[in-house]
Amino acid sequence: MSALKLLNKTMTDTNFPLARDLKNTFFDAFSDQGDLHYSVVAPNPLSGPVLVSSNDQLAKDLGLKPDDIAGETMLSLMAGDFSVANLQPIALVYSGHQFGVWAGQLGDGRAMTLGELQVEDALTGTSELWDIQLKGAGTTPYSRFADGRAVLRSSIREYLCSEAMHGLGIATTRALCLIESKTPVYREDVESAATVCRVARSHIRFGSFEHFHYRNQSEPIRALANYVIDRHFPDWSDDDEKYAKLFAHSVTETAKMIAHWQAVGFSHGVMNTDNMSILGDTIDYGPFGFLDAYNPDFICNHSDANGRYSFKNQPSVGLWNLNALATSLMTLISSETLVSILKTYEPTFLTLYRGLMAAKLGLSHYNDTDEDLINQLLQLMASNNVDYTLFFRNLCRFSDDRTAARDMFIDRQAFDFWAEKYHQRLGRQPVTDEERRQQMWSTNPKYILRNYMAQAVIEQAQQGDYSGVNLLLEVLQNPYAEHPRAQQYAGLPPDWAETISVSCSS
Repeated sequence: MSALKLLNKTMTDTNFPLARDLKNTFFDAFSDQGDLHYSVVAPNPLSGPVLVSSNDQLAKDLGLKPDDIAGETMLSLMAGDFSVANLQPIALVYSGHQFGVWAGQLGDGRAMTLGELQVEDALTGTSELWDIQLKGAGTTPYSRFADGRAVLRSSIREYLCSEAMHGLGIATTRALCLIESKTPVYREDVESAATVCRVARSHIRFGSFEHFHYRNQSEPIRALANYVIDRHFPDWSDDDEKYAKLFAHSVTETAKMIAHWQAVGFSHGVMNTDNMSILGDTIDYGPFGFLDAYNPDFICNHSDANGRYSFKNQPSVGLWNLNALATSLMTLISSETLVSILKTYEPTFLTLYRGLMAAKLGLSHYNDTDEDLINQLLQLMASNNVDYTLFFRNLCRFSDDRTAARDMFIDRQAFDFWAEKYHQRLGRQPVTDEERRQQMWSTNPKYILRNYMAQAVIEQAQQGDYSGVNLLLEVLQNPYAEHPRAQQYAGLPPDWAETISVSCSS
């Protein structure tokens, strides 16, 4: 029996519910290319692990029992002790452009893929594989002199934000559980180590393809593309245009993802090509931020001195990154086809973004005259320093009471001028005020993960109190509901929120 087949076998030699069902298709998919795409890794378990939070909702979605997630075996597994389940984790290799500059080889420096879980959809009778990945379990061949650890503060941010994005209906990785350990980690100060169990449809990135392109290795590019197609789009496997279809899918889904980011006021902060999913899912939550006051020039990443990844630049960066991906696929797809597909990005983005913004305004559909209405509002919000999320929530009550929205503006006369045009537009659509109001309640969230909220529960957790983390998890998984226990998070951020700084180290 080959070593790869043996690894596959040992992954199933356990009775633990999660590990029992894990498999790793990487071993078979790339068996003829050795370890070009990944490295087998040995974790360095954390000592004295404590469960901070388990995501019961996601556990149920994956067909797991919440009790299993909170049990001692799972705690050991999530702390990096894979001996309890006979797992053989791997780290994926990739490269990428960072802040527009080719950075060379990167890879999973502190993340390990435990395997893939096959999840059945009872409604459709279909199944889908989900990557189960552990972040913070120690060094890998791609750690680049780092310790392979994650700290509690950044782990809380990732854990909560991935679920917040899911709650907002945005394509994203998710988080199954969060573990803290007293194993010390040395950053600016000594901090507690932590791990996050990440769940994703795929962790294949634009940079996964770039890695082989810049090494002039065409066959691994083909193998990687075939792997993605066979796993996610098996109906295309025998299609002569399958590679073009894969790229077109990436273009479309990336455009959709960023349109949703812009509509909810989310800023990723580090849109390097190695942080872009081939499936168009939001991945790698580091120095992210949601808008407080609307500011198109908002830069959430303190490390982004030139504002490359500012809020307003995200759509154009998405296209830049797709061009980088296209370059990496030139051995599979003709230049003419690649250019033709890239040209669909902008209209796809604009169509969806305009539709999303129209929905935020309670419009049943978007028409060309609405562009001025939307742009004038955003300019007015920017010049008046108006909170983005709170304004749209207050606007839901427009027909009954304009005061809540109006009072958010310094220049109320300018708001009144806009409001009259908005009122006239509402009067031309075939829906009642009640129908419009209900649609707006379900479109404009009451809660987003503001940086001050994350910071508040981080400080609680650092003192051993995890209640704030779990309350926010509950709220962010359903951000449109009222949540009476969380009203403190529904208003304007406190003044001290402006002092919070996040960077690539966050």
